[in-house]
Amino acid sequence: MSELFTIGHSTHTAEKFVELLRLHKIGAIGDVRSSPFSAWTPQFNRPALEATLKSAGIQYVFLGDELGARRDEREVYVDGIARYDRIAKTPAFQAGLERVRKGSRKFRLALMCAEKDPLECHRTILVCRNLKRDAAIAHILEDGAMEAHAKAEERLMKEEKIPQTDLFLSADDLVERAYEQRGEKIAYRENEEEDTDAKR
Repeated sequence: MSELFTIGHSTHTAEKFVELLRLHKIGAIGDVRSSPFSAWTPQFNRPALEATLKSAGIQYVFLGDELGARRDEREVYVDGIARYDRIAKTPAFQAGLERVRKGSRKFRLALMCAEKDPLECHRTILVCRNLKRDAAIAHILEDGAMEAHAKAEERLMKEEKIPQTDLFLSADDLVERAYEQRGEKIAYRENEEEDTDAKR
């Protein structure tokens, strides 16, 4: 099984971000932001980020069209809210997952979005949920610590107040319920004021 990592650029400086990537020997970044631009952290605008990573010897690939959470496909929206279960079924999303599977076999790859906490970001709640059986996933946290995906799921269940056991539901079903609840909370809403950081 290949390894796969995630990271949020948060409000890091470009130098700190590269330092975190080097700490964990990341060789490639897969940018899963729908719109790879930020008014608040311009060092992570796509052209600037690509230049920074190139100078550090780290590959960059934009995956926002395939794996971003703000979609062009109208069928994924219900009452103006992007539904993660519907996004996961789109051909583009499935193609993006396959690109990640292949990339993680070739590079030490990290999926990047904006949020510092992986549980507040679609990179975990949408993308990693659909990759966790294909790769050993770990999340690089803001302080440089690493959180195994299984530990992130345990934290998710606690935060969503999902019991560890249930008379009628399997352990996998309970984890899925936690993903669904968090997904409903962080999903992109078309009527929200536009957020230039494309956080979700």
